[in-house]
Amino acid sequence: MSIIAITGTPGVGKTTIVELFSEGDFTIMSVKDLAKQYGCEGDFDESAQSMDIDIHRLAEQFESDLLDDAIVDGHLSHFLEVDAIVILRCNPSMLQERLAKRGYSEQKIKANVEWEMIAGTWSEMIEFELDQPILELDTTNCDPNKTYEEIIEWINDGHSQNSRQARIDWLAE
Repeated sequence: MSIIAITGTPGVGKTTIVELFSEGDFTIMSVKDLAKQYGCEGDFDESAQSMDIDIHRLAEQFESDLLDDAIVDGHLSHFLEVDAIVILRCNPSMLQERLAKRGYSEQKIKANVEWEMIAGTWSEMIEFELDQPILELDTTNCDPNKTYEEIIEWINDGHSQNSRQARIDWLAE
């Protein structure tokens, strides 16, 4: 039994992959819904065009021990008490295209593309000394079903691939 965070920059494919888990025996939760449930929503941020979430308060209140085989979807999910973390990555140029198709503002696209380029999620995991097993996958040109199968294999294998260094470095390309 485990709780898996599916994290990464907006637009990398988290929700698409999590939807595939909904067909199985996993409980599916989003950080956004958990923030609502635990009263950890803040104000609407006009510049980011999103609802602020007090992730630190949510992390304190989140009752992971009440769950079995759960997937937590969201770019802040790695801050919650989980057993393992899947970080999805996407080439910044493809990410820019995906976010533009969503109708994101230029400012929001730029901020998210820069975050992905500098591996911002990895920086947070290192800064907060998260020590859960981590699986990093590139979703740039990958079929979601293949990505889902890789995650299932990793889960069934006991989260055997534990990595502390980012393998994907968009700046080196």
